[in-house]
Amino acid sequence: MPHHKHHEKLEKIKEAIKNSPHLSEEEKSNALAHIEEWYVEDQADKYFWQMVKEKLLEISAKIEPILAEVGLL
Repeated sequence: MPHHKHHEKLEKIKEAIKNSPHLSEEEKSNALAHIEEWYVEDQADKYFWQMVKEKLLEISAKIEPILAEVGLL
């Protein structure tokens, strides 16, 4: 499962940030907030493109005969 591996890597990164002696608490908090934001954006982006792909497939099935009729296929 690619999503599961992605989630495991995300958790490892978050844990490394939390345990880092080189970052202040504020830097840790900011870094974790950015990671969470990027993760949410990434998931939304994947969902959006999956929806677009599905809609295009639906549309293409309906438009294909029209395009063939006018000689474009």
